[in-house]
Amino acid sequence: MATVLLVEDDHVVRGAMLRSLTDRGHAVHAVGTALDALRRVAAETPDLVVLDLGLPDLDGSDALRMLRGITDVPIIIATARDDEQSVVRLLRAGADDYMVKPFTGAHLDARITTVLRRAGRASRTVQPAVHTVGGLRVDVGERSAVLDGEPLALTRKEFDLLAYLAARPGRVVSRRELLEEVWRQPSVGEDQTIDVHLYWLRRKMGESAAKPRYLRTVRGVGFRLVAPD
Repeated sequence: MATVLLVEDDHVVRGAMLRSLTDRGHAVHAVGTALDALRRVAAETPDLVVLDLGLPDLDGSDALRMLRGITDVPIIIATARDDEQSVVRLLRAGADDYMVKPFTGAHLDARITTVLRRAGRASRTVQPAVHTVGGLRVDVGERSAVLDGEPLALTRKEFDLLAYLAARPGRVVSRRELLEEVWRQPSVGEDQTIDVHLYWLRRKMGESAAKPRYLRTVRGVGFRLVAPD
């Protein structure tokens, strides 16, 4: 199964989650602080991180950003915060999924399986290549993007989204296709996920939905990436 790093400061909850995931065949390493999580990820890369937000040394949102600075492994947030603003902030910071406490071990195991499947299949969707559209250059092998000679500082999922569109210049790509091929998840009720990532991707590329250059919205259908006129 998977090697999971569990970051949870409540020893009762941590113990229960550790036992549940271990019983389901996962190799689980558990820590109780953000600092220990950063050390563990830097020393040995897990397949996936389950990150609690209420940590004693650092807010989980900040820990998420720091983890994203050193690793691209999938991260599932375990949180008691279920308001839309918090969810958007977590997705924007690089979370692959989130779960609202309390949840069962079976539910967590199912989410881990789904997230890992998404990550694996999404990486196979885009073959190592370099895509050039106008002044945009996307190197899939190096996972780098340059616009008009300037590197773009993209999150993992922002890069995956841009690379998928850049591999299909001029073609209209539906929301459903993006969710299934980039996020590897069902297409029902997840429009917010795409909108959040497109918003920040556009900002980093110096454009907006109202004044697009590369990223064009085809209303009611999807999106396409084209060279500026």
